[in-house]
Amino acid sequence: MTILSELQRTSRHWSKQRAPHPSDIPVLRVQDLRVAYDGRVALEGISFSLHRGDRLAVVGPNGAGKSTLLKVIAGVLSPDDGKVDVFGHEPGGHICIAYLPQRNQVDWRFPVRVADVVMMGRVGRMGLFRNPRREDHQRVHQALETVNLTDLADRQISQLSGGQQQRMFIARALAQEAELVLMDEPLSGLDVQSQEDVFVILDALRQQEVTVLVSLHDLEIAARHFDPVLLLNRQLVGFGPAVQVLTPENLLHAYSGHLRLVETGEGTLALGDTCCDEGRHAGEPR
Repeated sequence: MTILSELQRTSRHWSKQRAPHPSDIPVLRVQDLRVAYDGRVALEGISFSLHRGDRLAVVGPNGAGKSTLLKVIAGVLSPDDGKVDVFGHEPGGHICIAYLPQRNQVDWRFPVRVADVVMMGRVGRMGLFRNPRREDHQRVHQALETVNLTDLADRQISQLSGGQQQRMFIARALAQEAELVLMDEPLSGLDVQSQEDVFVILDALRQQEVTVLVSLHDLEIAARHFDPVLLLNRQLVGFGPAVQVLTPENLLHAYSGHLRLVETGEGTLALGDTCCDEGRHAGEPR
């Protein structure tokens, strides 16, 4: 995925509808979602809803459909059956959805500056071929300041660390004034400090009642930082508070032979396949 192709796609998806959102309905409602690639089921029977300020962790083994779920909600993929509503409308009609792909799906060699990527968040509001206005530049500056990247605004994206790359994408979502932020494995490959930096920003988004949906492999981080949690393995295994969802029974059901439960003095430790990214399903559009 190149930065330019993503810009073109987001412009198509997010420049259609700018009507005010009603406050008495869920931000996101997923109903009986089904997605298949070349006859192979990736997701089936997925239903849940989120409200303003919710911060959801989507967890499950490799190939569980986590990335697919985010792409359908973002409007990048179309479901074979079921329905996704964002503020009561199909996801393709919104400029309020910010989708942050896995970093390994982005061509970091593309010659573009940090500030340029963040300005892409304004495309849905100003139009693809219009010059940025003063308000747009102010939004970009404010977003870079929020994620502590002001000093790197003119740096080429290939020169960023993993944590800086992730903060740049969050800044783009802030500049976009997104109300629903979808993040695919944002913590993958980040050191502990970079992960903490991301959560400081996520805390700020929660205070602004921005709804955030994050796919993760780390069950401990999901339990500690998120509420609710969605446990997935092509089908919905559990949805709700972490203490109710991440039970030994549910984890064994979701991870099958890829998970070991070890009893320790502080409780049950789950050891699973958390080393690798989910990757792309066979037949899935890039």
